Amino acid sequence: MLLGVTSCEKDLDRLPITDINSASVYADFSNYKGVLAKCYAGLALTGQKSGDDTGGADIGGIDTGTSSYLRQYFQLQELPTDEAVVAWNDAFLPDLHNMNWGSTNSFITALYYRIFYQVALCNEFIRETTDEKLASRNITGAQAEEARLYRNEARFLRALSYYHAIDMFGNVPFVTEKDEVGVKPPKRITREELFAYVESELKDLEGLLKDPRTNEYGRADKAAVWMVMAKLYLNAEVYTGAKKYTEARTYAEKVINGGYSLKPKYADLFLADNNIANNEVIFSINYDGLNTKTYGGTTYLIHAAVGGSMKPSDFGINSGWGGLRTTKSLVQLFPDANGSRDKRGVFYTNGQKLEIDNVTTFTDGYPLIKFKNITSAGKQGSDASGDFVDTDFPMFRLADAYLMYAEAVLRGGGGSNAQALTYVNQLRTRAYGDNSGNVTSLSLDFILDERARELSWEATRRTDLIRFGKFTGSNYLWPWKGGVKDGRGVEDFRTLYPIPSSDLIANPNLKQNKGY
Repeated sequence: MLLGVTSCEKDLDRLPITDINSASVYADFSNYKGVLAKCYAGLALTGQKSGDDTGGADIGGIDTGTSSYLRQYFQLQELPTDEAVVAWNDAFLPDLHNMNWGSTNSFITALYYRIFYQVALCNEFIRETTDEKLASRNITGAQAEEARLYRNEARFLRALSYYHAIDMFGNVPFVTEKDEVGVKPPKRITREELFAYVESELKDLEGLLKDPRTNEYGRADKAAVWMVMAKLYLNAEVYTGAKKYTEARTYAEKVINGGYSLKPKYADLFLADNNIANNEVIFSINYDGLNTKTYGGTTYLIHAAVGGSMKPSDFGINSGWGGLRTTKSLVQLFPDANGSRDKRGVFYTNGQKLEIDNVTTFTDGYPLIKFKNITSAGKQGSDASGDFVDTDFPMFRLADAYLMYAEAVLRGGGGSNAQALTYVNQLRTRAYGDNSGNVTSLSLDFILDERARELSWEATRRTDLIRFGKFTGSNYLWPWKGGVKDGRGVEDFRTLYPIPSSDLIANPNLKQNKGY
């Protein structure tokens, strides 16, 4: 396939080069689902080999495993916050803790490339599945209807990546299926304009995707659209200056009424068989230790959080990478560190210090032992070698919709305070096993803390702290914020990441974000 993307692709070698072209691929309807699968797999894998990113990368010039979409999304959402630190001293990685990153940071650049590579994949699929092209290939009837559904799922995936671009980079290159491939550098779109575009796309997709819980597991449906819309509106004041809390509450409510239910045991959400009987997860990034081999994704989340005196076999893996832990700011949000009361707060403490004197020392700080490559029956995942994991990443789940509803109500978005309290207490009842952790009232500060308790390491924390005005500045400090042990105030411009310098050079239409 030829991919029409942003100028950033000029700085990358897209591999491998083959003689297969779009005409031969799209002539046969049986290929369509496989091409759509590549659009989904772009969130999980980084390579061209079937189910494997250990060789044959989509893009050259970046370490293959490190460059995975989810791995970099997690790092940019978690490492500059109170929820995560990593011991490794790779070039540019400590900058995420220190909050002194610049426009040449390779980890920021990797996610930027991934976002726009995803956009390119989706654009090409959308471009090749218009009604006119389907008719010209004699794809009609039920096959044409199925192809239209695939096309609309690709539109959702593109909107999801553009949502990430809004949240992380603001003013970015903009390309759709209507742009000619490679004719001229993409135009720049402002954050507000991209917000309006994504909002419009999602509104249109509401009526075009399958009803909640009627699509195949891991594929998008209407509820996935509603989740992105709820997040878009909840953060609209940050993105555009306009408050849209009523809309946020409305779309969170749509998800809540979509037929989902909380999984009875919180821990089961993050195990190797979390794809089974899971009515809580709305949209997931899926992994299989035999068929999606990657050093990113949940393989990274599980291996990187194991080290010190921890037994890798307890986590269904063959070795730990000795990297990820959390700060005491997260630990102290729970009544204890062993999950005896609130079962969401389970940290590994044996041989570990609560205080982090040195970020590069794995035993400084408690690992969060949340994600495991162990099934609910206690067995290791499918990869007998213990290299790669089966654990799916729950990008969107019902608990988040409950908390978004409650926050939107508290921010003046209408709805019911009593219902908001009920939703929060349902989460706390599951966490405590009874009503001993239930609360009688809510505040915005409580909601921020509850989001950390419920959604830790699920790649929401940076966005949450920004929305609450606590990511930058000095009104909330955590250990190693800004690269200082006790934390320091950070410049407000760091609520956005920089446009990579390589793309600024390649595309004269772009402008750097303020402060960089």
